[in-house]
Amino acid sequence: MAITAADVNKLRQQTGAGMMDCKNALTEANGDFEAAIDILRKKGQKIAAKRGENEAREGLIVAEATKDGKVGIILTLNCETDFVARNENYVNFVQSLVNIALDKLPANIDELLALPYDDKLTVAEKITEQVGVIGEKLDLSKYAVVKGELVVAYNHPGNQLATLVGLNKAGANIEDAGKQVAMQVAAMAPLALNKDGIDQNTIDREIEIGKELAIQEGKPADMAEKISLGRLNKFFQENTLLSQAFVRDNKVTVEEFLNQTEKGLTVTAFERFSMR
Repeated sequence: MAITAADVNKLRQQTGAGMMDCKNALTEANGDFEAAIDILRKKGQKIAAKRGENEAREGLIVAEATKDGKVGIILTLNCETDFVARNENYVNFVQSLVNIALDKLPANIDELLALPYDDKLTVAEKITEQVGVIGEKLDLSKYAVVKGELVVAYNHPGNQLATLVGLNKAGANIEDAGKQVAMQVAAMAPLALNKDGIDQNTIDREIEIGKELAIQEGKPADMAEKISLGRLNKFFQENTLLSQAFVRDNKVTVEEFLNQTEKGLTVTAFERFSMR
């Protein structure tokens, strides 16, 4: 199939690889983006992890916890331009959706859209109404709920990135630790809480890429399996929250930092939404 400049640029933005490398990988993969990413990785390209939130364009993300700190919600309302996203009326509209979600705690995005916005319209109908008022497409694209003994929300300045972290204990010192971990999630974008949260397809993919790289480095084929498993362990350390090096003190992991704060303290769940 024909590979367009837009395709090449999209892969480049997702991976950080060079233009020609992206074009060649897409050509070899016959336009399949996932396959092209694997090709780049197998050739030793250092690329950024592809994340689903890259599909978001403009808009706002807000995370907030209930007053008792037991539940948190996070949502994304997309629009077409950053000019609209910065508008005070748009910001207030997003906050009104957050307030409804915090009050009713719908389990998913469909339930949120079906809730009454006011005496006349549902949330979905209000969003449609605002499309006519604002003149841009609006999309409530993402929504999630996190529960715990304590839930901490972090909104990065500009509301293009936000996180929620659920903890198994509550308390003043624990809230501070939760804020630090919420910022860790924002900065380091873990894929899962621990290695049990990484799906088998991703694990198999990492093993295959590790083997291929070991062979290309001239390692004997019988050693490639062991080398790939070592690289898999490094992948777990870098991409699972509890095993990541703690940003504020990289001599300890996040898990160790939480245990230092209070024995047995851990994260039970987290969410991270990003516009980029």
